[in-house]
Amino acid sequence: QVQLSESGGGLVQPGGSLRLSCAASGSIFSINAMGWYRQAPGKQRELVVAITSGGSTNYADSVKGRFTISRDNAKKTVYLQMNSLKPEDTAVYYCNADLIYYSGNYRKRGDYWGQGTQVTVSS
Repeated sequence: QVQLSESGGGLVQPGGSLRLSCAASGSIFSINAMGWYRQAPGKQRELVVAITSGGSTNYADSVKGRFTISRDNAKKTVYLQMNSLKPEDTAVYYCNADLIYYSGNYRKRGDYWGQGTQVTVSS
């Protein structure tokens, strides 16, 4: 089984910062890409940023210059540093991983999601 465990959400004032973490665990052979998505009330889930195993990143325009993703391949963990937070950043943030896992004598590719962590930006 594979699990993604998120932490770091909370309530912050506009202009403040938060750091989210997501650790992958289980029978993992390798992780291709990891990323963060978010879903605000009444809106569709959207990509915030993704990072490949080689370190290439893809940021949503709305967070460029404010959010930074980083990855520790040895720990199978991805981080999202969020600075200069705005009320419109309020959402549930979900971690995602595209990975290869062991299934018996085989390796299979899977797409996994964390349980989500609430980020609220409000004064």
